[in-house]
Amino acid sequence: MQRLYRKRIVLGVGGGIAAYKSAELVRRLRDHGAEVRVVMTQGGREFITPLTLQALSGHPVHLDLLDPAAEAAMGHIELARWADLVLIAPATADLMARLAQGVADDLLTTLVLATNAPVALAPAMNQAMWADPATQANRELLLARGIRLFGPGSGSQACGDIGMGRMLEAEELARAAADCFETGLLTGKHLLITAGPTQENIDPVRYITNHSSGKMGFALAEAAAEAGARVTLVTGPVFLPTPDRVQRIDVVSARGMLAACEAAMPCDILIAAAAVADYRPEVVAPHKLKKDPSTGDGLLLQMVRNPDILATLAGRADRPFCVGFAAETENLLEYAARKLRDKNLDLIVANDVANPSIGFNSEDNAVSVIDRQQHETRFGQASKGHIARALVAFIAERYKES
Repeated sequence: MQRLYRKRIVLGVGGGIAAYKSAELVRRLRDHGAEVRVVMTQGGREFITPLTLQALSGHPVHLDLLDPAAEAAMGHIELARWADLVLIAPATADLMARLAQGVADDLLTTLVLATNAPVALAPAMNQAMWADPATQANRELLLARGIRLFGPGSGSQACGDIGMGRMLEAEELARAAADCFETGLLTGKHLLITAGPTQENIDPVRYITNHSSGKMGFALAEAAAEAGARVTLVTGPVFLPTPDRVQRIDVVSARGMLAACEAAMPCDILIAAAAVADYRPEVVAPHKLKKDPSTGDGLLLQMVRNPDILATLAGRADRPFCVGFAAETENLLEYAARKLRDKNLDLIVANDVANPSIGFNSEDNAVSVIDRQQHETRFGQASKGHIARALVAFIAERYKES
């Protein structure tokens, strides 16, 4: 169940008596490390109060399609980008029918249409309603569109009937939610991933670095582990927890990162997401540099080139499938395509770090992937976790084609 750790789950609560189980589901998801935001339909509010779910989730419950408190009053777009998974429990027959027809007349149904995250439903209704041909047709349509169904189970129902239609219990739903993050796309493969910044010492006190937080690289490592890969994560200095089932190697400098990567070879796929310093001071002062009045107001540092980690690994005889990152502030695609050619890469991921909503230290990202044929594939703005899973699936597909 570690697969739920730090996952962002939007829990939709429909208008059925099984909504009372939603409170326990929020608790179970959070117990397993997930962050939960709750969206309620009008009917859901008739069975359980928003205040209860707010207290359990630790966040205000979202109720209205056009929320004055949300950015630009479009809370559905914010939540759609935030979510790693949209789980609707309970999903009534009416809600399933509206989703099957693409109706978007409240916050929850609009959110489902707007999100790129996986969507799962936990059906809950009377056994006769579940067996009705219309509900079964809606079920088949939703499954064909890639929406997952968790249940329903069989047993006694609030109306006194016995049969299929019970919503699964909270722990069963939490386990099914965790399974959404296990893909098996890279089972048996070894992925080497670099992340974070590097630091180049000036003296024992000062160093040169950059603004990389490492969040994208760590999200990729987590997604690769979920895909079944053996993952080695070589990271510069960051303050992030190690993803479950990932071997982490901490380094400081560019030369240290290259040495760690070479020691981790061979690998099947290399994803170089680290922001590596291009230059380092030629001489590192043995003691803290002091201000020297005789030199005026300036300090002159002689810089030398650092080794090119990505080009070095891409040029090896046991070369892996190589994926680079191009973090640019201008001419994004042009510079990324040039880096792809110059470093002999298979794919390059380009992102605009000048945009504060998707740049360094942000929680979201939006990227374009360019291949050797100069074909561009875009991934729209979403959480870095969601982007990472989409990228890993894309990379796995291209790796198998290579």
